[in-house]
Amino acid sequence: QVQLVESGGGLVQAGGSLRLSCTASGIIFSANYVGWYRQAPDKQREWVASLTSSGVPNYRDSVKGRFTISRDNAKNTVYLQMNSLKPEDTAVYYCNTQPHWGQGTQVTVSS
Repeated sequence: QVQLVESGGGLVQAGGSLRLSCTASGIIFSANYVGWYRQAPDKQREWVASLTSSGVPNYRDSVKGRFTISRDNAKNTVYLQMNSLKPEDTAVYYCNTQPHWGQGTQVTVSS
């Protein structure tokens, strides 16, 4: 049974930083695509960043230069380092490795 558990969300002021973690059981992250997605209130879920099995990162334009996705194979954990946070980054952030989703972690950025 695959389980993805996110953590690291919280409340931060604009300009601050957070690091999200997603730890997997039942699946090996290093052998799979892993993505971070987010969903703001009354909006559709959107892709934020992803890491291929070979370790190539990709980012949506609005987070390029501010967010970094990385992976710790020994811990089977994927991270999303978020710097220079903006109020528009406020959302529930989800970890995904198809077709599995985590439960999400809330990120709130105050202005």
